[in-house]
Amino acid sequence: MTDKNSIAPEMAKSAAFFDLLEQETKDPPGVTRATYGAGETRAHALAAELAQDLGLEVTKDFAGNQYMTLPGIDRAKPAIMIGSHLDSVPHGGNYDGTAGVVMGLAVQARLLRLGRRLKQDITVMAIRGEETCWFSTHYIGSRLAFGELSADEITTCRRIDTGRTLEDHMAEEGFDPAAGKEGRGHLDPGRIRAFFEPHIEQGPNLIGMDIPVGIVTGIRGTLRYKSCRAAGEYNHAGAVPREFRCDAVFAATEFAQVLERHWDDCDRHGQDFVCTMGVFNTDADQHTMTKISGDVQFTMDMRSIDNDLLLKTDTFLREEADRIGHARGVEINLGSFANGKPATMDLGLQSLLGDAADTLGIKHANMASGAGHDCSVFANQGVPSVMLFIRNENGSHNPDESMEMDDFEKTAQVLATALDGLD
Repeated sequence: MTDKNSIAPEMAKSAAFFDLLEQETKDPPGVTRATYGAGETRAHALAAELAQDLGLEVTKDFAGNQYMTLPGIDRAKPAIMIGSHLDSVPHGGNYDGTAGVVMGLAVQARLLRLGRRLKQDITVMAIRGEETCWFSTHYIGSRLAFGELSADEITTCRRIDTGRTLEDHMAEEGFDPAAGKEGRGHLDPGRIRAFFEPHIEQGPNLIGMDIPVGIVTGIRGTLRYKSCRAAGEYNHAGAVPREFRCDAVFAATEFAQVLERHWDDCDRHGQDFVCTMGVFNTDADQHTMTKISGDVQFTMDMRSIDNDLLLKTDTFLREEADRIGHARGVEINLGSFANGKPATMDLGLQSLLGDAADTLGIKHANMASGAGHDCSVFANQGVPSVMLFIRNENGSHNPDESMEMDDFEKTAQVLATALDGLD
């Protein structure tokens, strides 16, 4: 590649933005950018300032998603979009989501520096509310953009730190939850030529392979249960014989073992599946060392590229919960779940990115994404979509994310070269 076409001149401004964003949203030991909270709002404001400095058009939709557009020659053509989210988990890392927005702006800055206009608009979308942890529901901003978030979720989902509804927080930030409840949407899938989401890898695969760039083939779907409960009977730890006990802890732990054995079975049969029980606790107001516990609350997060497998797993686990509960005199209630559908990435866009990496001599690997991403919402709307992973040490959803700017630059150059070919 020639120096003229390199994206290196855009790297200093990108690095400075990462530093500024970390400083502005720092919450030791990491950063916190809560969905529809001060940190996320500040991140969007900083991205808008950078976009305006570049001379881009900056708009927002009713949900607060932000669109930063470099006009194309024919504005009637479906646009190319690049995007990711700007919220974070509590005390998270600085690059999760943010890297995709910054990379999109860097690609636009390169086109401006080269005096090049694409045939169609190229828009960077800074998405609200990707992180499930805040409202216990997934892909808030992108689903709102397509009119896919239910009115029930908007009015009943409550933020973990404030206890207030999504509707309240959207209104507080100056947006229009009523439009979301009516299912209006903002984006038309037919008006999007392609969607690219650059993102740090959130696992160790690229680090282990010593490869800087990943091209994502698919995104796992999810089943998430936020209010599972084993309800037994509190009683004396020494005075009650085993046959009279209704022990919620032993019931819940037997259920957990069933879940892990199911994972073992999936592995043996070559089925893609992972599961996590992220919350598992007795009632702190009730439990003591000398009490049989009558209550255990837990959560489940199950993921697979095969949504039928997830739904069959739900049926199996409910049957097992009934079996264990009947045997132990305990009610195991899994509650409802939220189902994020798996997504397959567009084969043509995968090939385009792979060819660009080969042309540049940049090592890359094709890989599935174990984590969920907004890109899956676009793909499931019928938009040709693809993700790029950037090598990232120390995992993610923690303050130790460690993306190297050299890897960011390599990935950005792959994206920029691919866009040259797409146009």
